[in-house]
Amino acid sequence: MRRRQFLATGTALLSVSLAGCAHPAVVLDMDAASADDIARERATPVDSGSEAYTVVAKARTNGSATRSGLRGLFDDGETVRVNGQFYDVAETPVGSSEVTVYDVLVDFNPENSTAETGEVRYEDLPRVDRNHLESVFAHDTHQEGDGFDVGVGYGPADDLKGESVFVPTQRYDILIRDGNRYRVKVESETASKTTYEYEVTEVASSVEAYAEQLRERYLFELTELTAEERSVVEEAIDGGYFDDSDAFRSVVETIRSHDGLDVNESYGTWLVAYENTDYVTYTEW
Repeated sequence: MRRRQFLATGTALLSVSLAGCAHPAVVLDMDAASADDIARERATPVDSGSEAYTVVAKARTNGSATRSGLRGLFDDGETVRVNGQFYDVAETPVGSSEVTVYDVLVDFNPENSTAETGEVRYEDLPRVDRNHLESVFAHDTHQEGDGFDVGVGYGPADDLKGESVFVPTQRYDILIRDGNRYRVKVESETASKTTYEYEVTEVASSVEAYAEQLRERYLFELTELTAEERSVVEEAIDGGYFDDSDAFRSVVETIRSHDGLDVNESYGTWLVAYENTDYVTYTEW
């Protein structure tokens, strides 16, 4: 689970550093939750065309699927969302082998931009290379330093189907894009490639059904609040509460006494009912 980002505003801004944007020390944020909002907190969407989608589809059709890779695709016991249906995924390592993996390094400001091996224009690269290097040139400015500035993992050569002009054999050492000349270097190392077996179990056939399962498992109601605690909750609903007050601590202690949708050591997300409305509730303490 990733820590959410907040910028305290209004009176809460006075309690944080005035030097620009600052993340508040504590947070209570409550968002009214539809079935889709609730499902999103626990299930990972899998995009069609992705490797994860292919694996889930094969396992669903055939009972199981296998793939090999440098790392797994899913967290342990992860639930995924595929075309409005929800599945628990079991990913089991069944073997491994040593392979050579490659990184392509780029120097944005080379001292010597004369090609030693060859030069190639970015638009003339094979699609596989443009896809790998796309993120390198996603912004107009680059962080430049001495030597090579950024590296892109290409993985094993077999995954590239012989289509790359850099891996495994480097045919060019100068890349030209928008009139700029960049030096390219290829490095390799040995890594472990693991074979995984996948099985999937359907847990819900619709968003509404999955959200209802989560409500039954995690939903609890905030009741019997003091006036100060109620003020904290209502401010959290209205845009967020960021003051480390006694009332905040009391509300968060109540929340943390229940099972959460996703909980870390210092922050987490719960499903809370308050005055006949369900809220996805995020807090940092």
